[in-house]
Amino acid sequence: MPIALGDLGECVLNAKYAVRGPLVARAQELERSGRKIIYCNIGNPQALDQKPLTFLRQVLALTAYPGLLETAPGLFPSDAIAAARRFLDGAKSGIGAYSESKGVRLVREAVAAFISRRDGIPADADSIYLTDGASTGVQTALRLLIAGPHDGIMTQTPQYPLYSASISLYDGVRVPYYPEESKGWSITRQMLEKACANARENQVRVKALSIINPGNPTGLVLRRGDIEMMLDFAKAHHIAILADEVYQDDIYGEDARFISFAKVLEETGNREVTLFSFHSCSKGLTGECGLRGGYMEIRNMPPDVDAELMKLRSISLCSNLPGQVATYVLVNPPQEGDPSYPLYKEERAVILDSLRSKARLLAEGLNAIPGISCVPISGSLYAFPTITLPEGRSDEDYCMALLEKTGICVVPGSGFGQSRGGVAHFRTTILPPKEELREVLRLLADFQAEYR
Repeated sequence: MPIALGDLGECVLNAKYAVRGPLVARAQELERSGRKIIYCNIGNPQALDQKPLTFLRQVLALTAYPGLLETAPGLFPSDAIAAARRFLDGAKSGIGAYSESKGVRLVREAVAAFISRRDGIPADADSIYLTDGASTGVQTALRLLIAGPHDGIMTQTPQYPLYSASISLYDGVRVPYYPEESKGWSITRQMLEKACANARENQVRVKALSIINPGNPTGLVLRRGDIEMMLDFAKAHHIAILADEVYQDDIYGEDARFISFAKVLEETGNREVTLFSFHSCSKGLTGECGLRGGYMEIRNMPPDVDAELMKLRSISLCSNLPGQVATYVLVNPPQEGDPSYPLYKEERAVILDSLRSKARLLAEGLNAIPGISCVPISGSLYAFPTITLPEGRSDEDYCMALLEKTGICVVPGSGFGQSRGGVAHFRTTILPPKEELREVLRLLADFQAEYR
């Protein structure tokens, strides 16, 4: 007899991932029937016409086919050839062989140097694990921390469904805290204390606080004072911090800037909070989602615990090698004076200027539609507007009706979590080309008027 649904564990059945749920399945169905679908459901830059960075693809080509190195002069710039040779020397057996479980040491040393340049603090290559995007790093940290069904992870709500789904898979408890939308999705010590106290009243042992900065789906960019407060909170409650920093290049607010948790941790001399930090090639200005490259850096972890983490990563042998190449270029790009630098600088400027312009266009356009309001987008790749719904309708109903009527695919806010009943949202990305984004706003305005 074939396997049945009843044979599956509750942890699997309870896990949900709204970004690729029934709505996307229906969108793909409509697309196969000939409908034009505008996919605004996921941060997938190159699927929405963002161009790859030339230097990265040149290094990737040379490492994938080293025979090109013999004919490369004249075809590839000298700094791309040099970067490819360094990687191949470091990897020893090329990108078709396993690396050590933490990843190619050359790349981890480059990540450590990147963190030191970015933050002005020391970084250790032995505390860095290369991962398949940030997702596997997050999942590894959660697997390490959740020891039983009463262990909880604090997640800002709305949150990215990777966290809720993974916590469910590992039989843990999600402990939500609710940033204030009316104050730009701000986070306070009071809301963290309240969430933690509620969890403990329900016999939940809080193990970690997770935060995405810049925020997904809210677009919030934390200030230094926010980070200091969260680190102090973690120290007071003897919990770890998971800092998801994959959107650190995507900053649009005039007074916003990215500050890492590692920088503040080191500068405040905090040695009592274990910090997991994550970065990725999938987002930012690189946008290489398909290459699945990224890293996890860990601070203040005892050696015996690190040995258990190493064991977990060893089970998967290593992250994929093309992703490690992409991570190497992410943290070791062309510098001023290198042959590839002028083009690299121009390509990055075009991408960032476009994203900044579209973040403003989308927020202003959403706020101009009656029944929709949107907090300004300070960072990341998304908007999370509030919508006013007719009585008896849910945000899932709204998003499905929007898809059927207009071909626009967004994600219901309930998939990310919402602060209270009666409040509804959807998440959309700023990534479509500007003319397509204008079309989205026009179609959405017409749909909203009819739906209300």
